Amino acid sequence: MKQVGEEQQEALSALDDRAVVDYLLQHPEFFIRNAAVVEQMRVPHPVRGTVSLVEWHMARARNHIHTLEENMSLLMEQATANEGLFYRLLHLQNRLASAESLDDLLLRFHRWARDLGLAGASIRLFADRWRLGAPSKYTQLVLSRQAFEPLRIQRLGQERHYLGTLNGPELLVVLPEAKAVGSVAMSMMGSDADLGVILFTSRDAHHYEAGQGTQLLQEVALMLPGLLERWIERA
Repeated sequence: MKQVGEEQQEALSALDDRAVVDYLLQHPEFFIRNAAVVEQMRVPHPVRGTVSLVEWHMARARNHIHTLEENMSLLMEQATANEGLFYRLLHLQNRLASAESLDDLLLRFHRWARDLGLAGASIRLFADRWRLGAPSKYTQLVLSRQAFEPLRIQRLGQERHYLGTLNGPELLVVLPEAKAVGSVAMSMMGSDADLGVILFTSRDAHHYEAGQGTQLLQEVALMLPGLLERWIERA
């Protein structure tokens, strides 16, 4: 016959975490019946050695509240950033839609960028997608796809946007008349990224860097083609 101690040991060894959890979920009154014992229970702590079960639970609650507060702060920051982005785009769209000519549109686009503290903004259009040959007076907007392709492969790869620096030969391809360009934000225009390129320039070599957000670039690159078609016919 087994001794009482042996029977208790076998019963304990048969228990596991799942069994204990299931029991407590099915018998929540356990904590009421054994309140005094619960208050005496100690839980391992990495700094203090052990803490009471009540202290441990309160610490978990505080950590949960802190996490919720951090998440709320991030959501508020994102909402503020999105609101700022919306008004910037709305302002730009209103200014460009009021342009009386393509020259006026290009000037307004450039001034909008200057208002943001940039050196300027430029638009280059692929010759095979727009009718920019003679007698058009906007041939300065033409960008050879063949000349641009090595730059696209090197800087953009499969992406639609590039933020960073360009070397001298690359600048000659996209911004032949630009001076003192430190860094650029470059984006492919159109829903299929095949209509041309928009470029925002800064004299600061570190103003545009990899990893920065591109949502504003994306929206501008999608918006501009429709406005340009008021004066330039698509090929």
